[in-house]
Amino acid sequence: MKQLIIFATGNKGKIREIRDIITDPNTEVLSMREAGVSADPDENGTSFEENALIKARAVYDVIRQKKEAGTLCFDTTDTQITVMSDDSGLVIDALGGEPGIYSARYLGYDTDYNYKMEQIMKRMENVPDKERTARFVAAVGAIFPDGSEHVVLGAMEGVIARGIYGQNGFGYDPFFYLPEYGKTSAEITEEEKNAISHRGKALRAMLAQFEAWQRSGEAAQETDAACGDHK
Repeated sequence: MKQLIIFATGNKGKIREIRDIITDPNTEVLSMREAGVSADPDENGTSFEENALIKARAVYDVIRQKKEAGTLCFDTTDTQITVMSDDSGLVIDALGGEPGIYSARYLGYDTDYNYKMEQIMKRMENVPDKERTARFVAAVGAIFPDGSEHVVLGAMEGVIARGIYGQNGFGYDPFFYLPEYGKTSAEITEEEKNAISHRGKALRAMLAQFEAWQRSGEAAQETDAACGDHK
């Protein structure tokens, strides 16, 4: 059975990172746009976990409606569809957890990230190095083919730098310093980032849950077959 994961994002950087992590040849990953799905729910949750599931539910409902109407733009023959979504953000201890779940909206949705980072650094100008601790947090929510809901968290620890460095990554990566690398997360390679990133950790945890779900289904089928043989 082929597995199709529709990830509720239009962010090309996220999709690239997700595809680098999900390497199973029997699993295809599509963005909402690639799947011909449009959903823009109000992310009014109070945590990363709640917002991740809000997005996943919205996309799942659209896919279900399109499937019932026969208007999906991709073939679902011998295919199980899983919807995944993430909500992630930067949590800075010296700012009381800001920008947190509002990371993408901080100082406005369309505000350039360099501007966002510059304003944060100004607010933290007098914060000593040892108190500049922060973490990227990601929640990955998923709705499996049987409709069951799942959510996991991942985090990447670091500190807020006093400047913007590096061309890799996206968002707040250029001022998020990783002491173990001596670089920001915009200066390390994609392979290095995928190994330690908040999203990578959450995705791997979710994939472990998904694989466990698949195994439980296979075990149930084997049990049903064995019972049938003895009838």
